[in-house]
Amino acid sequence: MRSYRATGQGDKPIVREEKINDRCSVLGEPHISEIAGVRCRLRTMLKQWGFGQQLTPVGLIVRSIGAGHFAHQTFVAFPLAVAPGSDLDPGRQLPMPPFGLHTICATFRQLGIESYFCVPSLAADAEVRDMTWKAKALGIPWDEPYRDFPGELAGFECRERRYNFLRNQTDTSMIADEYVAEEFSKEHLRVSLSNHYLAEISDLDGVFWGQQYTYPLEIKEKTCAHDPRLGEYFGLDLGPFVKLAYYAAKRGNLHSLFIVREIADPQSRELVAWRYITFDRLAQFASWIQQSGGQGMSGGSSAVVRIPKSEFSVLDREALSRL
Repeated sequence: MRSYRATGQGDKPIVREEKINDRCSVLGEPHISEIAGVRCRLRTMLKQWGFGQQLTPVGLIVRSIGAGHFAHQTFVAFPLAVAPGSDLDPGRQLPMPPFGLHTICATFRQLGIESYFCVPSLAADAEVRDMTWKAKALGIPWDEPYRDFPGELAGFECRERRYNFLRNQTDTSMIADEYVAEEFSKEHLRVSLSNHYLAEISDLDGVFWGQQYTYPLEIKEKTCAHDPRLGEYFGLDLGPFVKLAYYAAKRGNLHSLFIVREIADPQSRELVAWRYITFDRLAQFASWIQQSGGQGMSGGSSAVVRIPKSEFSVLDREALSRL
């Protein structure tokens, strides 16, 4: 697949793409490829249906940690994708955030969640891991200048020792070419934050601007399981379930969707259907008896919330137009 490095052209650092043994050094954890691949498929489908402008890029949602103030501070950050050939000269004029992203993030701001558009810079002949970030506030009715990011984050504990950078040689074959830059940028921003602060950081798969509400998305690829008490069902790990509950607790215009790419089996990954459920319905119909799932990202067993498949709706163009 791809790796990135900076090369100078005159006084301007340019990001260059290189192929390295079908492996990529920009993404850090093995699970990232699988998750990103599902996100890519959904984004491509929404673009084909004409909803591309209503979906944000992938981002991060970040919360403070520490006894007595855990989760008291929360913000979301959306990085500009570092595409090969990008001019990253620190002295260049930085781009304005997309108008649609401003509009969507106004909902977050109204609910007390700060929002930022993050832009990278890189000195000539530097390595990409040395890339720095600047951020502009989103969702406010005035223009604020870019500032160093992460800079000073009120309510967040500083990290005393440097965070280990991303691991190399992670297979990214499941990620469509057009989305590798987006995933790289998001992971680099995650590490940049982790180098400076102790925080709970989670992917924000995207936010959909609907006709009625603003919907943060949780996107997974699943096979259908069966239980005599529930019938066919899909499982959702407890962590993502709690994240969806967090959005619901904010109320207002912020709702959320759990989207499933149902596949026939893990080997062929043949698509059965795209399905979705709002968190309101998920909370009503999820089983109160949790079940142990497969191996989680930390290596242990994950706790799974089970939702009957019958409560999901098919995700198609018509369904999106009603949201």
